[in-house]
Amino acid sequence: MFEADNIRDWRGHDVVDPGGHKIGTLEAVYVDTATDRPAFATVTVGMPTRRRLVFVPLAGATVGPGYLKVIHPKNQVKDAPAIDTDGELPAEEEPAVFTHYELSYQPGAGGERRLARR
Repeated sequence: MFEADNIRDWRGHDVVDPGGHKIGTLEAVYVDTATDRPAFATVTVGMPTRRRLVFVPLAGATVGPGYLKVIHPKNQVKDAPAIDTDGELPAEEEPAVFTHYELSYQPGAGGERRLARR
């Protein structure tokens, strides 16, 4: 895995699946509010006139020259919950991001959000 301080440097780089197929471009990183470690990224996908941001887990991701490789296949990522390019993830939709990747979701002890954009 990569260090949280360095992940912002990868914004705008390609995000690829395990087979090296380009999924899109890294837009932002979301950290787990319990650990303050990178947990998900948003990836810009779609046609130039219909862009959206999809979520992909960063667990198991690796970096290469000019790209970030995630462990999930392109089709799964493109079918993930999405937001508008200028939108934000509503708190009530946060569990769906985890469910899409078969990850357990547990809000904070006080009901606070699990993901925060950095």
